[in-house]
Amino acid sequence: MGGAVAAAAEHDAAGRHDEAIDALALATQAGDLEATVSLGLRLLVGDRAPYLPNEGIRFLSDAVLAGSTEAALRLAPLAGLGAHVAQDWGHALGLLVIAAERGSEDARGQLRTLATRRDGSIEAGDDWRRLAESIDWRLWLAPPDGVTVHESPLVRSFPELVTGAVCDWLRGRALGRLRRALIYDPGEGGNVADHMRTNSLAGFDLADVDLVQVALQHRMAAACGVPVQNTEGPTILRYSPGEQITNHFDFVNPRLHGYEQHVEQRGERIITFLVYLNDDYEGGETDFPRVGVRHRGHRREGLFFTNALPSGKPDYRMVHAGLPPLSGEKWIVSQFFRSRTALNTRAENVG
Repeated sequence: MGGAVAAAAEHDAAGRHDEAIDALALATQAGDLEATVSLGLRLLVGDRAPYLPNEGIRFLSDAVLAGSTEAALRLAPLAGLGAHVAQDWGHALGLLVIAAERGSEDARGQLRTLATRRDGSIEAGDDWRRLAESIDWRLWLAPPDGVTVHESPLVRSFPELVTGAVCDWLRGRALGRLRRALIYDPGEGGNVADHMRTNSLAGFDLADVDLVQVALQHRMAAACGVPVQNTEGPTILRYSPGEQITNHFDFVNPRLHGYEQHVEQRGERIITFLVYLNDDYEGGETDFPRVGVRHRGHRREGLFFTNALPSGKPDYRMVHAGLPPLSGEKWIVSQFFRSRTALNTRAENVG
């Protein structure tokens, strides 16, 4: 961590966020690439900083041209998603190739993951550009084959949504980022730890999502027919033996302070999409008691269910629980789709 970024971290720790931004801005003016990337990412999502995404993109783009590997890595998923830049898979992959050629093991891992076929095969060698060219984006953008588990309210399964390589990559992304999952307490007006939710999670937003996650979001969007721009940031969940989330709803809590304004501005959570990343656990089903469905997913499978009625109002039939594993760990991706553009903002506890 360079001097300016370290100084900004010290300011942040003391609650001096304006001073942190000033330190990064001064270092950026002096040509400090690490500070430029840090400042760009903070402005991109308004992280203890003004929300100025276009300025954030400009700083990141300048840093790529000046030789920053990290900036190329961070811009690639934005191009894949079409977040504050034109959506362009070629550009997204090109940025990932730049990062890979500059030595980023993260970028190399993403390219290998995206290029791995369903049978586990992959083109050999470390020609990153050739590897990128072998990736068939049509597989990510086409609606996958699915089966209806329940008609109304709708629950659908997609047995082969992703490859095993994607499952492994996503589990690895969560390591080192996991924290105790919280719930929204309308009485307290904030997020609290509670016995009803005891699992751990890792959340992502535009500042730290990667191109594998964005590709999966496109795959899920194609499956449920909702624009990918309506996704909140993806969350990876881990349930150790005995950990669970008891009966709850995923729609925006009507008891949320400013509920009507929140839904008007950001939309309702209309769909929840789960992706099962492993098989080696017992128990851990997803239970929908009011519709009579209890589903145990398998590795590579996707499952979505609706949270809202056709009118857009909450569907109270869709109470559900993540039952505790009896043995082994259960790993899943949880992805919320809104009724309006959400641009991958980090998922909130508003359910």
